[in-house]
Amino acid sequence: MAYIDQFFEVLIQAKASDLHINESEPPMIRVHGEIVPIRQEPITNEEAAYMMSEICGPRGWATYEERGDYDFAYEMNEESRFRCNFLKQTNGYGCVFRLIPTKIATLEQLKVPPVIKEFGHLRSGLVLVTGPTGSGKSTTLAALIDYINTNFARHIVTVEEPIEFVHNNKRSIITQREVPEHTPSFPAGLKAALREDADIVLVGEMRDLETIQLALTAAETGMLVFGTLHTNNSRKTVDRMIDVFPADQQGQVRTMLSASLRGVVAQLLLKKADGTGRVAVNEILVASSAVSAIIREGASQKLEDVIVGGKQQGMQFMDDAIWHVMQQGIVSPHEAYMKAIDKNRFRRFLPEQDEGL
Repeated sequence: MAYIDQFFEVLIQAKASDLHINESEPPMIRVHGEIVPIRQEPITNEEAAYMMSEICGPRGWATYEERGDYDFAYEMNEESRFRCNFLKQTNGYGCVFRLIPTKIATLEQLKVPPVIKEFGHLRSGLVLVTGPTGSGKSTTLAALIDYINTNFARHIVTVEEPIEFVHNNKRSIITQREVPEHTPSFPAGLKAALREDADIVLVGEMRDLETIQLALTAAETGMLVFGTLHTNNSRKTVDRMIDVFPADQQGQVRTMLSASLRGVVAQLLLKKADGTGRVAVNEILVASSAVSAIIREGASQKLEDVIVGGKQQGMQFMDDAIWHVMQQGIVSPHEAYMKAIDKNRFRRFLPEQDEGL
């Protein structure tokens, strides 16, 4: 048993999602969105160095010492796997661990809108799953990949940093590659997938121009590409995909995106009013001729109207999804207001003490 496992045991007992270790600070865990200490004494330099170097091995430790950052996955036992990020900070060593469920939830268990399943039936194009860090993008994508794996015979290549959910082959073959262990970067992994007879590619993060360009090219050449971005809704997602490029290329990129985009699933996690955890809400954009025309014209502000009017196609606007969980009493008016795009729509429901927000 590794020294750090005792901290992970506390995290699991508390049903927490993250463990934060910072030299000179007490260890902390995140429970239902709130960060709480798990002991009073701060972590010493020796304790941090010992617990961190023990689980990443000599090579990983050397990389971390040299770069100041290091990402990998650690498996404590069959039930407990962690996404690990080592970092250096003002007081010295630091690290953050996210608990990854080893059992992949189904789309039904996640209670996501049924239209998300339809994205798994596509043969080509680009589907983007977006949301801030910790909003459950990886969980939703893992469920979608598992749905494809259960129902279709495809070759699925994932490029992740690090590998979070481990998939076993069912009807599909799944090749999971980790950056930088198995491939130096996202663009390199994506480029290689074009030569690996892949039907589907999952790109863990589309954070730079080269990755986005390759994803668009792969989608155009007949692959189904799933990617993630840190944007909160469909409009911001479309803008981000285009704004990454220099101004003189944006017209061409709009044309490519309008032809290859099949859908956007934006996800937020809201704290439940009864304090028992969090609930996911989704905005769904399903590509249509109207959506393609809007992207080509560069008029992304019109997407909201298309989404609001596209309920028949399974589309859903983020504020409507938030409104729905507030009306059911699942989340408080304050939480709904904080996460909504159009604050005015929710302001009148706020308790008097919050009205100055």
